[in-house]
Amino acid sequence: MKKDLICISCPIGCRLTVEGENPEKISVSGNRCPRGEIYGREEALAPSRMVTATVAIESEKLARLPVKTDRPIGREHIPSLLNQLYALELVPPVYCGDIILDDFAESGVRILATRTIEA
Repeated sequence: MKKDLICISCPIGCRLTVEGENPEKISVSGNRCPRGEIYGREEALAPSRMVTATVAIESEKLARLPVKTDRPIGREHIPSLLNQLYALELVPPVYCGDIILDDFAESGVRILATRTIEA
């Protein structure tokens, strides 16, 4: 397997070439820093992302509350996470850092509020 990627680990945005499927024999080239190699390996083996989204909230100030995952989740889980978040409707008060959803799909990932909305 050969895959061309643009690294998103830092602002340089190196063009990476990742080859191989065996975890011990994956080669990454084109990176200008060690983070690029780590990113290339993760993309080949188990790509994951931090997710930001919004959740409906019954508030006169805002219609939606911004939220984010507390750590990256596998890309294959993102659609089901978004469906679950879009089905929620919160009631204020909600404080920045509150846990909106705990242990998503038994992955240990929490969804956190990133803004405070008073009652």
